Amino acid sequence: MRTGLMATRINDGTIDDVVAEARQAEADGFASYWTSQIFSHDALTALAIVGREVPRIELGTAVVPTFPRHPMALAQQALSVNAATGGRLCLGIGLSHQIVIESMMGMSFAKPVRHLREYLSVLMPLVHGEPVSFDGDDYRVHGQVSIAGATPCPVVVAALGPQLLKVTGTLADGTLTWCVGPKTLGELTIPAIDAAAEEAGRPRPRVIAALPVCVTDDFGGAHERAAEVFAIYGQLPSYRAMLDREGADSPADIAIIGSPDQVTERIGQLSEIGVTDFAAATFGGNPDEREATRQTLLATLS
Repeated sequence: MRTGLMATRINDGTIDDVVAEARQAEADGFASYWTSQIFSHDALTALAIVGREVPRIELGTAVVPTFPRHPMALAQQALSVNAATGGRLCLGIGLSHQIVIESMMGMSFAKPVRHLREYLSVLMPLVHGEPVSFDGDDYRVHGQVSIAGATPCPVVVAALGPQLLKVTGTLADGTLTWCVGPKTLGELTIPAIDAAAEEAGRPRPRVIAALPVCVTDDFGGAHERAAEVFAIYGQLPSYRAMLDREGADSPADIAIIGSPDQVTERIGQLSEIGVTDFAAATFGGNPDEREATRQTLLATLS
């Protein structure tokens, strides 16, 4: 299992802060560096800059929402970033949430499964340098993009429920999850996406699991902080469904919290159930916790 880091400065730092964080992640030996796409820096633009400054680490988006971006435009942007970064981009995409797409952006969130199926039907050929000719209900696209120096770009999807996992396994290269605990990963996520890929004759998908991590001797304090920091995710329907399936009251209940040995053991359990990549979202509350978390994660790399 490969271990990477979720960016902590993409939303509240400058571009220089993001570059510095990615540079440190690479120097430490982490396999990947993942940036969210919320309401601050554009993730792909930031990674294009990072990739020109930081030469080796895999760079991923976690995740770019699909509804506001036409798949041909996103393919063009992703291939441009992949060319700028020497072929190191993993394009993570997702539906976002109804409250964001409809209430904030004023767009329809109707038929999300159909939307994803059609979106991938257009996007996947384009990011592999192939022309697309597709006529669906949401998209009618006939064309191609050509980016000099670009190589095919892998695409992973923030697929949580069974229907989205089936579409993802059939058409994309893997899934990237958040707020999905080990029980759900082992009983739903991995079996569902593997079965869909096998039925479609595709390679075994990547399963990238992102979870909060904190090494501490104050479990109660860290758990309370996680409940506060990640509270919004327990309120969004798609994440709430995953937490309910896990039997968790809040995202804090699936956070990886504890001593170095306890955290190492829980990360190792992810590999045992078939997770291919772990993306650590560190949330130490003080310098000692942040350093202990970093050192524990580094120890898992060897």
